[in-house]
Amino acid sequence: MPHVEIKCYPGRSEEVKKRCAEEVTRAITETMGCDANTVSVAIKEIDKSQWMSTVYDVQIAPEMDSLYKKPGY
Repeated sequence: MPHVEIKCYPGRSEEVKKRCAEEVTRAITETMGCDANTVSVAIKEIDKSQWMSTVYDVQIAPEMDSLYKKPGY
């Protein structure tokens, strides 16, 4: 606990994804008071043409009540 799954368009380097995972881990450990060894971060690339049908419509829109940061699109 906790597990974070980041979905984004393809194109970022492995270095950028690793840095993002490290920063997310840092933020979680600082704000939630947990050990870094308990945090897992996944980054999944989703093609832009598939975003609305596979991410927004299925995972974002139905969960609006539980989102602490909502998209602005």
